[in-house]
Amino acid sequence: MCVHLTVNSTLINSVETFQGLVYMIHSFGGFLPIVEWGGIFLPLLFHALFGVWIAKNAKLNTSEYKYTSNRRYSWQRWTGVIALVYLFVHVLHLHGWFHFEPYLAVIEPLNFAQFKPYNAASTMMSAMNDFGGFVWPAFYLVGMLCCVYHLANGLWTAGITWGLWLTPAAQHRATLVTTAFGVALAVVGTAAWYAAISAGSEEIAEARIVENRMYRVGLDAGYVPPSEEKRTQPDEIFEQFEAREAAAKKEIAE
Repeated sequence: MCVHLTVNSTLINSVETFQGLVYMIHSFGGFLPIVEWGGIFLPLLFHALFGVWIAKNAKLNTSEYKYTSNRRYSWQRWTGVIALVYLFVHVLHLHGWFHFEPYLAVIEPLNFAQFKPYNAASTMMSAMNDFGGFVWPAFYLVGMLCCVYHLANGLWTAGITWGLWLTPAAQHRATLVTTAFGVALAVVGTAAWYAAISAGSEEIAEARIVENRMYRVGLDAGYVPPSEEKRTQPDEIFEQFEAREAAAKKEIAE
């Protein structure tokens, strides 16, 4: 989540910065699914299922014991549930869960699976304007902040479970550190959110021009793997690249 929010926040600097980092991530090529499933999706699913079990068996009693630590215990459970729903919808909204064509033909007209990695900025900004440009921004802000709280407070409670800070003084220091971490990550996340929701139609069109230029240069330089499915359609640049590649191979063969 830290990497994801930090990368997204670079959009507030420029489309070029953000798109360049997205290209770097997708430079893993065929290894990217292994990284995503091994380092993100499977651990997240395990954490989600285990967290649902913990939340289901939690005994919330903030009405009887109004201590701050007791409230934080309850907030950890509630933000976990909200974060779980948020992440599932977030992945559906931008990535679509699955990538086979008959499935995409059904969900894309419903404004899901909107994100295209090679048109990263324009598709992300465009996706935020669905439903009048209000529903998704509110949804993403609440979900992101719940994720940040769940992580920062979860680090504090994990430190107790692991025996890292057990005395009152150690717990106080840990509270200061995890609070500072949570606030900093919330600022980064809010910057990413604002960069995505603040763009109008002109900014989206300008972003697509920049992305097309970067894609063309990347293809010619060889550091961007050609991919039609990772771009908005139709992909004339990809077709031009294929034509040039075919002509070059024919010339070499001759």
